Amino acid sequence: PGLHDQMWASALSPSVPIRNAESSANSPCTVTSKPPVTLRLVVPASQCGSLIGKGGSKIKEIRESTGAQVQVAGDMLPNSTERAVTISGTPDAIIQCVKQICVVMLESPPKGATIPYRPKPASAPIIFAGGQAFTIQGQYAIPHPDLTKLHQLAMQHPPFTPLGQTTPGFPGLDATTPTSSHELTIPNDLIGCIIGRQGSKINEIRQMSGAQIKIANATEGSAERQVTITGSPANISLAQYLINAR
Repeated sequence: PGLHDQMWASALSPSVPIRNAESSANSPCTVTSKPPVTLRLVVPASQCGSLIGKGGSKIKEIRESTGAQVQVAGDMLPNSTERAVTISGTPDAIIQCVKQICVVMLESPPKGATIPYRPKPASAPIIFAGGQAFTIQGQYAIPHPDLTKLHQLAMQHPPFTPLGQTTPGFPGLDATTPTSSHELTIPNDLIGCIIGRQGSKINEIRQMSGAQIKIANATEGSAERQVTITGSPANISLAQYLINAR
């Protein structure tokens, strides 16, 4: 038998070595077939070309050498630059398959910034990747230098230091930046997470972002609450980020 058949025989009956299969042919032996295991990996799209190989040569080699079924999704996952890779087979086959995929990924590092896939993206399309902040506009991720700076400062400073009313949320913000406002809606069942006990959380968000945040009263028959954020574009972006983090 060829290598492919040997690998499948080994995977389907790992407890019976191939070299002993013929000698024990006359012995009673029961092989219990187990359903295949399926895993889904999330891989940067820039590395999927190397995983597939020219004309599908690499993915074919991985399938034949491990006995696992491997499928690479054609489209990127929503709001990301990653693609799903589905692996199916016996546990042993999957282990060998993942090892080979890791080797390919090490040999072909990702190109450019990777925007990670999040199954339930935040309502405000802000993504942090590689230490940078991006805003989603349509199908594109646009670098956001101001929000990147705010995020880095947030990581460096104590999270909730009380600040004066006229002091920007973080040092380095230009207090002369024209103010604007932005509105968003939050489901009633989540508004408590934003407000916190006796308004503690919303006050922390106000202090950190330097933005003014007003939450409208509940409207009868409505399942959502209106939230208005006022401040500089950078203040508003940070406030949106903090609200969605809550």
